[in-house]
Amino acid sequence: MNEPQGPKTRYKTTNWAAYNAALKVRGALTIWLDKDMQWYAPASGKRGRQQTFTDAAIQFCLSIKCLFGLALRQSLGLIQSLLRLAGLNWRVPDFSTISRRQRTLQVQLPYQRSATALDLLVDSTGIKFLGEGEWKRKKHGAEYRRQWRKVHLGIDAHTLEIRAIEVTDNSVGDAPMLPELLAQIPLDEPVASVGGDGAYDTKGCHAAIAQRGAQAVIPPRKNARPWRQTLEGAGGRNEALRACQRLGRRIWKKWSGYHRRSLVETKMHCFKRLGERVMARTFERQVTELHVRVALLNRFTQLGRPATVPVPAVA
Repeated sequence: MNEPQGPKTRYKTTNWAAYNAALKVRGALTIWLDKDMQWYAPASGKRGRQQTFTDAAIQFCLSIKCLFGLALRQSLGLIQSLLRLAGLNWRVPDFSTISRRQRTLQVQLPYQRSATALDLLVDSTGIKFLGEGEWKRKKHGAEYRRQWRKVHLGIDAHTLEIRAIEVTDNSVGDAPMLPELLAQIPLDEPVASVGGDGAYDTKGCHAAIAQRGAQAVIPPRKNARPWRQTLEGAGGRNEALRACQRLGRRIWKKWSGYHRRSLVETKMHCFKRLGERVMARTFERQVTELHVRVALLNRFTQLGRPATVPVPAVA
């Protein structure tokens, strides 16, 4: 039975001037260069060849490459010009050094903890790394060599920052990666809720959420049946199932706050604005490249976020 639909809620941005300024600042070169960064690596005291550049320097070079969509050597030319304009006499790593370090780089993801308990929203998307362009696919069909990486993201519903990321091949489902995403949240940080679509309605996902003392905002599958109460997370899941059966899924979604999940879908769109495909060829370098994108997006978010409020309906 179709449920009645009310008028669609409209929203307006209350800090448009500040947010518009933040959008322009995202393209400023000086935002990405910290003159106090430690560029050269200190001596490790171990035998063998010492690293010349710190991880922060390598991440900065990869960030410029990803931000402006340049090839590696062109990125190094831009970085050399940027350092010269900033009055810094730092050496620029050569392309072989960056390519080698990219395989093992531990990217630092900047984020700000919420003032309240974390409301985590999870979803996944595909990023192409091998295959023909969209025009050739439309005209001649997809080839068997067309391959994708699957990116699983978890964002903070309050700060809109990405707090967890996992990269897999496209054969891995969404549900098995939810515990991995939750494991990236520090244990001393309280988690209030975890929201996802029906693909996360599994015993493993609900158990992982219950172990963090959080509420699962996950719609039961349409053919769902109650679980035994002895299972971890079964209580909250069975309550959601009963609410959907008695009141309807639309009312449950509105009452539970499920529609906040659209925020993570919006973040996926922003993620793909940095590129529909990855340039690296090996899996380890692809993971680093995608982590660099997350660091850029979090930095974008910290520069300014839109403050939206619902517009009262006119009678």
